[in-house]
Amino acid sequence: MIKKGIILAGGLGSRMSPLTKAVNKQLLPLFDKPLIFYPLSILMLAGIKNILIIVNKGQLNQFRKILPEKNNLGIRIEYKEQSKPTGLPEAFTIGEKFIGKDSVSLILGDNFFYGQSLTKILKKNISFKKGAKIFLHPVKNPNNYGVAHLNNKNKVVSLVEKPKKTKSNLAVTGLYFFDNKVVEFSKRLKPSKRGELEIIDLLNIYRKRNILSADLIGRGGAWLDTGNVKDYYNASNFISAIENRQGLKIACLEEISYKNNWINKQDIKKSILFYGNCDYSKYLKSLIN
Repeated sequence: MIKKGIILAGGLGSRMSPLTKAVNKQLLPLFDKPLIFYPLSILMLAGIKNILIIVNKGQLNQFRKILPEKNNLGIRIEYKEQSKPTGLPEAFTIGEKFIGKDSVSLILGDNFFYGQSLTKILKKNISFKKGAKIFLHPVKNPNNYGVAHLNNKNKVVSLVEKPKKTKSNLAVTGLYFFDNKVVEFSKRLKPSKRGELEIIDLLNIYRKRNILSADLIGRGGAWLDTGNVKDYYNASNFISAIENRQGLKIACLEEISYKNNWINKQDIKKSILFYGNCDYSKYLKSLIN
């Protein structure tokens, strides 16, 4: 059972410059909430309550203003700073003490997931005991992503980073489940030609040991990488359309906690005071009235 999660919220955000020169990308608004709310909500939907957020050096206080360690969410948040981004697997060496002897989930801070059956998929997979689990989503342009090839038994037979030619359209999303070996395996990795530790290399260690599995986020779900301005605003428009149509909020952290019985009405009232007079607070009031 995975009880700990890491959100990798560092990085340079260079694809969204100059927006990210003064503010970390994960603190920018994705429709009506900071981007960081969305990956955090995914971990919470999976039932994970112990969360480490890795941020750039010097940006810690910015994150603490919106997600303090002592929060009204019924979860435990910790922070670690990274001096320089050197690849996704660095999250496991930075978070070694946090992980301890447990299994862990990693989610990228700029990934957006949505789907009616998403919570069911997360809870189905979170109880795995050994190996690694990736989540795949069909995409139109697989050459922009890490791509997984499956056989007719849905077993991962190969993983390729940004292939020029591929028969598969299944992109590896920015959500991963790992057993405790991930720390040891990450320490073995060597930088690639671009000078970074590669998540594909880490996953291939598991694949070669025959302990890598995959699950599909199907046509009813959505996965968006908000790494560039165009995709960022497409995601924002998507959220706006869903919320305005349904009257329900995506990634309302307090709502997830309340439905999980992690917090009570008094905690929500504290959150309303914290956020002030805004639409988000009005939505929180509707949950307890």
